Amino acid sequence: MATTLAPETVWQRLGIPRLTGNGRFVSASLIDSLGTGLIMAFTLVYFARTTSVSVTAIGAAMTLARLLALPASLVVGPLIDRFTPRRTAAWGNLVSVVGYLGFLAAQSVWQIVVVVFLVQVGHTTYWTSSSGLVVLASPEDRRTSWFGFMTALRNTAMAIGGALAAFAFALGEGTALNAIVIGNAASYILAATLLFLWRPPYQEQPADETDREPADETVREAADKTDREQADKTVPEARDGGGQEAPRPRAGYATVLRDVSYSLLIGVNATLVFGQMLIKVLLAIYIVDALKLPAWTAGALIVVNAVLVSLTQTLVSKRTEKARMTRAIMLASVLNAAAFGLFAVLYVTPDAVTYAGLFLAMAVFTLAEVIAFPAVETLSVSMAPRHIRGRYLATYQLSWTVGEIAAPGLLTFLLARGEVLPMLFLLGLSLVAIPLLLALERRAHTTTTIGERA
Repeated sequence: MATTLAPETVWQRLGIPRLTGNGRFVSASLIDSLGTGLIMAFTLVYFARTTSVSVTAIGAAMTLARLLALPASLVVGPLIDRFTPRRTAAWGNLVSVVGYLGFLAAQSVWQIVVVVFLVQVGHTTYWTSSSGLVVLASPEDRRTSWFGFMTALRNTAMAIGGALAAFAFALGEGTALNAIVIGNAASYILAATLLFLWRPPYQEQPADETDREPADETVREAADKTDREQADKTVPEARDGGGQEAPRPRAGYATVLRDVSYSLLIGVNATLVFGQMLIKVLLAIYIVDALKLPAWTAGALIVVNAVLVSLTQTLVSKRTEKARMTRAIMLASVLNAAAFGLFAVLYVTPDAVTYAGLFLAMAVFTLAEVIAFPAVETLSVSMAPRHIRGRYLATYQLSWTVGEIAAPGLLTFLLARGEVLPMLFLLGLSLVAIPLLLALERRAHTTTTIGERA
């Protein structure tokens, strides 16, 4: 395993990794996150102000476009394996440019579907490639710090993008809004150019052999299990030294689906994705309708979350870098369960207690967030064979996409049947991650034992 021997700078003590050689990558990621934050809050209002289409029809068109783009990550996976994540991410940005420029001409429902679909495909392409970009930028023993740094950068930039969108609404209509779209498209051209020009410090050639780089001791042997299963499918004569070159292991999505260890990790990630829907879907309506508190309370809690993530993410990631990743995620899952439990208990507390409890619950939830996601991202790239890492990361990204689509409907369904039910559901789902992680560790132990006997 690679080690970093140079003395740490002040920035590294704060959990910010060395950026030497990666400035273009970091700048491109910053631009992508700004654009994502801007467009998330901007799209609906833009079309409402620049077209004659009703708000309801615009919302339906956006939903349809995102559903149509759902399989995009499965297409992107093989592209990453063939062309490397750097090139794939850059082309994804250029697809986004076409979509954004299409905003200027969209005047009907079907045109809105097309341009939002293109933007969604571009974003999916970039974010599916993003974990692979971190692998190219960082040494193996610093990946958790890099994932933490990129998470903090992304959250901060998306918040700034959202603020810029809110400012844009005050500028008026027509020309001013179109200028925002053109500027966003230009920024994505710049991001793509930066990625094309970036020369990563670590290997980026598409791999020809099955090669994993597990960063966590617990899953190191479990990660090798798929490699052995793939080797068992090769031609016997080639394996037995018959003078022939052994064929490459199978490299399709069936391989990913047969990888039980990675499937367990996907299940763990799904529980975390649903938990993240607290802020995007549930928090505001729970505070206003269930707790009967003013709407500004939800806004204040969201600001607290964003600020805490930005200030603590790199430090926490640095502290967990040497820890066992599965245990870090277990801790985060317990903290998530505690936060959701506290949110539920506040349903029956006096208002004065409720206000204080909300901020405490958000602090616990945020701590779980900053612990969990760099750890699960590290495992997601470490457990994937390098020659089909793109397909693995595409499956991982799909778990995010499916969760973000399914969670709003399920959580609002539960809310309609009991105001505390969504919080109790998220509490239970957080605890489900623990047996999944224990099963992942047991597979690691079993594989180690088999290897020793062999």
